[in-house]
Amino acid sequence: MKLKTPAFKEQFTESEVLALEKEFISTYSQNNSKPLRTLIRLYKRYWKELLISIIFFVIKTSPVWLIPIVTANIINAVVYPTDNLLQTVIINVAVLASLILLNIPTHMIHTRYYSIVVRRVEAGLRGAMVRKLQHLSISFHHEMQSGRIQSKLIRDVEAVSGLSVELFTSIPGAIISMLVYLIVVGFTNTIVFAFFILCIPCSVTLVRIFRRRLRRTNSEYRVNMENTSASLTEMEEMIEINRAHALENKEIRKETRTLNYMANTGFRLDMTNALFGASNWVTIQLFQLLCLCFTAYLAYQGIIRVGDISLYQSYFASLTAQVSALIMLMPAIAKGLESVSSIGEILTSTDIEDNEGKLALQEVHGHFQFENVSFHYVEDQPLLQGLDLDITPGETLAIVGESGSGKTTMLNLIIGFNHPTAGRVLLDGHDIRELDLHAYRKNIAIVPQNSVLFSGTIRENITYGLSDVSEETIQSAVDAAQLHDFIHSLPLGIDTPLTEHGSNLSGGQRQRISIARAIIRNPKVIILDEATSALDSVSEKLIQNAIRNLTKDRTTFIVAHRLSTIRDADRIAVIKQGRCVELGNYDELMEKHGVFYQMQTVR
Repeated sequence: MKLKTPAFKEQFTESEVLALEKEFISTYSQNNSKPLRTLIRLYKRYWKELLISIIFFVIKTSPVWLIPIVTANIINAVVYPTDNLLQTVIINVAVLASLILLNIPTHMIHTRYYSIVVRRVEAGLRGAMVRKLQHLSISFHHEMQSGRIQSKLIRDVEAVSGLSVELFTSIPGAIISMLVYLIVVGFTNTIVFAFFILCIPCSVTLVRIFRRRLRRTNSEYRVNMENTSASLTEMEEMIEINRAHALENKEIRKETRTLNYMANTGFRLDMTNALFGASNWVTIQLFQLLCLCFTAYLAYQGIIRVGDISLYQSYFASLTAQVSALIMLMPAIAKGLESVSSIGEILTSTDIEDNEGKLALQEVHGHFQFENVSFHYVEDQPLLQGLDLDITPGETLAIVGESGSGKTTMLNLIIGFNHPTAGRVLLDGHDIRELDLHAYRKNIAIVPQNSVLFSGTIRENITYGLSDVSEETIQSAVDAAQLHDFIHSLPLGIDTPLTEHGSNLSGGQRQRISIARAIIRNPKVIILDEATSALDSVSEKLIQNAIRNLTKDRTTFIVAHRLSTIRDADRIAVIKQGRCVELGNYDELMEKHGVFYQMQTVR
């Protein structure tokens, strides 16, 4: 039997993602400690699909409700025979068989509707998180470890999807089944109905006893899972360093402790779930045994017929099974609700870069002014103090200084990753805090110390983020970055695929690809952050030629230590303890015999 795959709109549009993100933030802010209400509100737009799914769930489940009735009817027809025995049996069997055969199409329709809803919300949540992560401040990303973010994107959204399936299929199905059992029993025998009702308070009491403990252990396990994920991600990034310094055993011991701690947390969660499950099972089984004795006594007294023992026993078993299923969902619900809260840590964060309504410069000339700029993360530990600088359009400024002097902080202020805690940074006469930074950064190119390459071809890495780039433009960037000979030596040329982080290239080759990526954007502002610090002399010469091509007629900031990198700069700013203590070209600073002179002669 070939089943046609139901239509599914795979692409979640940007407007839908934005709407879902806003709804999540709005809902969460109103129900800060009520993740269940948050989740239900996320699904409210899909109530029609969920209702259709539940209706077909009822139809597909109906044979389960009718089997005990049919069984009791046939038993009673045999024990208390009449002239219509054969007809009674045939009718009961035919009705049940028809409903059983309907299970396949009704089950597929039920699954189609709830799956589309759950998968769309799952895609929407991840899309909203990705969108929010792109707008959150750089300081947020520095504080939130990448491993924790990955855990939220993958594990927590998956847990929310699992919870959604339970909330909108399993739980409604169980409740409907329980109502059917109670209604049928209530219409047939009020004494047995009263007995059925007695098991519900006991189950509710059991849930109340374990609820807080389940929530606490799930929260503890989720936090430890995120920390472990972050630690393992960091370990993977440090493998080369650990291997180079023979620190493998130390790292193994460290990660083993982390993993063992998470395993112990998981063990406590498992034992809590086990105690909860066992207590629930024992309670249900005792009630079921009691029901058998009770209905047998009623049949013996002639209050009910013999076949009704089978009906009531089956219904009670099914009722208690549904109650048990609902109770056993508590751990999964606790885990899912904890994940809803975890996702909220990203989607409700207010630490975002807001460019709405700000000035979008039509043209950037590259005139930067630092006016009495100070910056600090911690109040009594300033990174910059009263910095004054004026960089004219097209000028190349080299920034030198000891580690921790404030060089990287200056670059972050220029890019707009951070803003001064005092003073102003002006771009073409405008305070950078008043600018649309998204529009401004389209005019910036950054070449970092460690080239950032992804798994793709050399062409894709050079043209990253651009579309419809002509071959002539690409070739011009390749030539300017001194990549021509290298690319032509490769069998696939510019379409040669790179491994992760470009590990199949040398440091100089990776750096020249980064420079080509910068050149092809034709930026107005260039930032070179230790772009040649880790290169050999041959690679450095090629890089220097590429840098000259890159910085021509562009405002350029160079953070470097190597003399060859900074000697040709128009001016050199010497930064010490967050202040500019010397400023001038190379020859002027050397003639002063000051801080810069000492830095160069010590080397």
